[in-house]
Amino acid sequence: MKNSIETKIEDALRSVQYPGFSRDIVSFGLIRDIQVEESNATVQLDITTTDSDIPLKIKNSVEAILAEIPEIKKADVRVSVTKPKVAESPGTPDMQAQDQLGDVDQIIAIASGKGGVGKSTFAVNLACAIQLLQEETPSGNKPVGIMDCDIYGPSVPLMMGISGQPEVEGNQLHPLENFGIKVMSMGFLVDEDAPVVWRGPMIMKTIQQFAQNVQWGGISTLIVDLPPGTGDAQLSLVQTLPLAGAVIVTTPQKAAVNVARRGARMFDKVNVPLVGVAENMSYLEMPGSGEKNHIFGKGGGAETANALQTRLLGQVPLDSAIRQGCDLGVPIVLGQPESSSTFAFMSLAKQVLSSLKDLKPTQNT
Repeated sequence: MKNSIETKIEDALRSVQYPGFSRDIVSFGLIRDIQVEESNATVQLDITTTDSDIPLKIKNSVEAILAEIPEIKKADVRVSVTKPKVAESPGTPDMQAQDQLGDVDQIIAIASGKGGVGKSTFAVNLACAIQLLQEETPSGNKPVGIMDCDIYGPSVPLMMGISGQPEVEGNQLHPLENFGIKVMSMGFLVDEDAPVVWRGPMIMKTIQQFAQNVQWGGISTLIVDLPPGTGDAQLSLVQTLPLAGAVIVTTPQKAAVNVARRGARMFDKVNVPLVGVAENMSYLEMPGSGEKNHIFGKGGGAETANALQTRLLGQVPLDSAIRQGCDLGVPIVLGQPESSSTFAFMSLAKQVLSSLKDLKPTQNT
């Protein structure tokens, strides 16, 4: 049990933020021990990082805080640094992470080969559509979850109308919630104006922590919004989470289709089945006539699905109301339930759930 001076030190150290984050080192669980004998204080820090500058920055900040406490005449700050553990191969899942996920029925990755295809907008509206479909069933008592793993551009909090910081209990984060959907995002943890310049091991460790240190509770479907492209983040996710499948998002034009095909083949290499392809921004529905104007071309989604030997799940129109809803924090599926775009998302969600039932359970081996 801490004495009053040790408690005072711990409270003071809550003002020390982890570099680049809005959270402090105490809530991150980096303080292993605090001891005070007479006027001498010893603080032990455990830091997991590959950035050699971070331990020194934190150590200097802690020493500066301790120097401001009148009761402390001498301070000894000890830092233990551990490098993140990386699985030996892309197909080796972290079984501990799977156990700590809790009661999660199925996990779907939402991926794209390139940015700019509306992947996060699609992921948010898909989650809302699945939630609505569940509420129509007698057993639909588990919420949907969204894990925003788009490290460099976390936009899900804005689209879901959520702000603030997660509650911390021990070393566990509690997801924030809106519209009955649980959300965890880097946007809750990183300062809004702080640049995120991370190397592969840091990205992988963050995704692993989202699985291991988030108290999801009961979740029916966990939607995982991946960063665009392929690389460390996607491979780390496969190592960490037992994915039921992946949905590939593309737009109709040739440039997006070609990249989407290359990106999707990564999942094949790590034995994650494809749920299907979703074509976003497929057409502009003309007011009055309802005629479809294919601004970005036509047939790209079907071409991608055929090349990947999977199904085309559906097409989502180019609709300014979709963008407006996400900017306001009320996805169109919830804000305009009678719109044609909502019907497209609802139909697509049904196709996703149907495809998941058709997929045989696989092990990421």
